Amino acid sequence: MEEPWTISRDPIVATELDVRKAKAINALLVRPIDILPSKPGEIIRPFALGLWNEIRPLLKPDTPVMALRRATSAFLHSKQYYFASAQPDSMRHDIDGNPIEPLSPEDRLAARQRLTTLKQTPVKTAEPQEQPAPPPPALSKSELIRAALLRSGKRSDRLVR
Repeated sequence: MEEPWTISRDPIVATELDVRKAKAINALLVRPIDILPSKPGEIIRPFALGLWNEIRPLLKPDTPVMALRRATSAFLHSKQYYFASAQPDSMRHDIDGNPIEPLSPEDRLAARQRLTTLKQTPVKTAEPQEQPAPPPPALSKSELIRAALLRSGKRSDRLVR
């Protein structure tokens, strides 16, 4: 088990990407929610447990719930959100952005582990990089013998006919 962080690493602020994700969520709602950052540099605030039950009724009519789920998931599973949640002094916030309770040590540890996983995952680039073709698989000695026997068997069939 990993040791929990003991020193806070300053407030975790939103990047341009985090703001775009927040705007995608707000675009699906009848009114913006204040817990989300509106510009880069604003603080990322972990959501209160059960906040979905307050966000869901704000969904615009004729907008699929799945679109809201995907948009919130993209925000909640971002590196910055996990980083904010992993801080030793991290607090959960209500829909208006007010702190209501500290994150549990288990939730902070889970966020830290997920953050570690994200850091180890290579970043996808916009342009696909050409990779050399993999070398043909090496055949074992028994596979080489089997292939030779099959080839010789086909020749003998042709000779018999």
